[in-house]
Amino acid sequence: MEMPFENKVEKANIQQIDLKDYVEKEIIMSFDLKGGLWQEMVVKEKVFRAFVKSTNWIDYKDAIVSLHCSIDAIIPAWAYMLVTSELNAVGATVYYGDLKTVEETRFFENLNKIDLAPLTNQRVMVKGCSSIPNPTRAYVELTNILVPVVKSLMFGEPCSAVPVYKKR
Repeated sequence: MEMPFENKVEKANIQQIDLKDYVEKEIIMSFDLKGGLWQEMVVKEKVFRAFVKSTNWIDYKDAIVSLHCSIDAIIPAWAYMLVTSELNAVGATVYYGDLKTVEETRFFENLNKIDLAPLTNQRVMVKGCSSIPNPTRAYVELTNILVPVVKSLMFGEPCSAVPVYKKR
């Protein structure tokens, strides 16, 4: 007589967390100050203000925006402030830094908004994945967030879990 298949993982009532769920899903737009520089070297106020005035800001309406300069140039703080104020006027959320930096910032903001209520005093499995920004930092920060509330913490897949923490 054949025994019916028993899903022990499902029976164990382990809550799973996949860090890919915290990667920003919205498209992050980039705004490069390079286009407003005089001879791609320096900010001249008159030239820069004309650049700002001629920019179609509505293209950035309600967007997440990476504000940066792709070339090594001397950019005064007021130039970043001026562009940020124009972007804010169309409802954009502005971050300083290149696209990769902003993607990482958004990922960690999303991670820090994790709802801990369903994880309180639970057995939690963190899935391993590499398609997240700064994976080592992500696992460290997630561990800092989870250890105070979970019953136990494991890493990997249910078939090959590595125990990380168990409440005493």
